[in-house]
Amino acid sequence: MGELILVRHGETEWSRDRRHTGLTDVPLTGRGEEQARSLRGALKGRNVVRTLVSPAERARRTAELAGLPVEETDPGLREWDYGGYEGITSAEIRAERPGWFLWDDGVVPGDAAHPGETVEEVSARADAVLARVGTPPADGDVVLVAHGHFLRVLTARWLGLEPALGRLFALGTGTLSALGSEHGRPVVSAWNVPPP
Repeated sequence: MGELILVRHGETEWSRDRRHTGLTDVPLTGRGEEQARSLRGALKGRNVVRTLVSPAERARRTAELAGLPVEETDPGLREWDYGGYEGITSAEIRAERPGWFLWDDGVVPGDAAHPGETVEEVSARADAVLARVGTPPADGDVVLVAHGHFLRVLTARWLGLEPALGRLFALGTGTLSALGSEHGRPVVSAWNVPPP
């Protein structure tokens, strides 16, 4: 049976520095481009029948360098809108809000370009993407090229879990994961696999 392949974009300056990178379009670093190129090996031998990519340049560039066609750009695949926390690290947020944790405490509203999203709003986008994609065909894989927190929420929803349980699925840059099924039930087939 085919699988849903999740590709997190390669490293950016902000991901490297652990800054919340939601709607700001930050390009890949040289290392991020190397990670993306290395994904070709992980994708070799897979029968990719459909590729959907976040509209962010970092995701589109990752797909291109990984040898994936950018057939469909899906705005539903964009990263969590971090609102007033855009570009800020968790450590900086905790200096103002001790004990803050994105998955429990959410974000504060930002400016008009970064109003912020709740985990439930991110989940609604993930559910809509999963509904559009459907079950991967038996003879091929569907690839989603997107972002860390969004893909973690999508994975929780694939498994039928509450969206905040995405916190259980750490996901590095430039990695590949696979969602499939076993005995008709959704499973994680591979997770957070770095390029070969």
